[in-house]
Amino acid sequence: MYVMFKLHVDLFAGLPGKLFLGFMGLLLLVAIVSGVVLYSPFMRKLDFGTVRRDKRPRLKWLDLHNLLGVVTLVWLFVVGSTGMINTWADLLIKYWQYDQLSALLAPYKNEPVVAVSQRGSVQRSMDAALQHAPGMKLSFIAFPGTSFSSPHHNTFFMRGNEPFSSKLFQPVLVDAKTAEVTASPRLPWYLTALLLSQPLHFGDYGGMPMQILWALLDIATIIVLGSGLYLWLKRGKTVPAAPAAAQAAAMKAQA
Repeated sequence: MYVMFKLHVDLFAGLPGKLFLGFMGLLLLVAIVSGVVLYSPFMRKLDFGTVRRDKRPRLKWLDLHNLLGVVTLVWLFVVGSTGMINTWADLLIKYWQYDQLSALLAPYKNEPVVAVSQRGSVQRSMDAALQHAPGMKLSFIAFPGTSFSSPHHNTFFMRGNEPFSSKLFQPVLVDAKTAEVTASPRLPWYLTALLLSQPLHFGDYGGMPMQILWALLDIATIIVLGSGLYLWLKRGKTVPAAPAAAQAAAMKAQA
């Protein structure tokens, strides 16, 4: 599972691997849009859901490819777009630290880093954060010096109790020395979009039933991709009827 997860997230290549997968996600969205444009004129003479089983294998797979593609269209577009957004996570967090967090930490610019022996009680800091954000519960703590905090703060990431609000974080920065709340900025829109896209991409909103549905739709998508590859490989092996007949007539005339 770890190997599959890393292949899915970054191809074991870190940030370059994530950005490469994000670019692949963008190409997927382009392929979906172009497929929709091609689908309408192609199906003009056929009923929706038609699979011509009595025709050549290539035509049968073409119909199946089109049917599964249009049925999973919205889902595939949502998963592809949210997956592309997820590949930008590291860059978005870095930008948030540079843009918003650095401004909040300006008063601490000339202060030395808080040593471990100088830090106050984490429990008191957490109590202060919970009091500052009533009705919310703790999701995780970022200690001083870690990537989600500053050298001077314990940062408590709070979340709501509703299905929607439980996916969103509210950071509360508490001075590591004094256990006093110094800031509680609202996340910018781009981090909100990231946090909402992650559970939607993995099907985490509806628990196990939704994850099973996501798995079935994944299988349908694999069939769409496989049939598309098959159709692409077979594209040069079919000779149009009209040119073939014309060529035969020309050869007969020469004879």
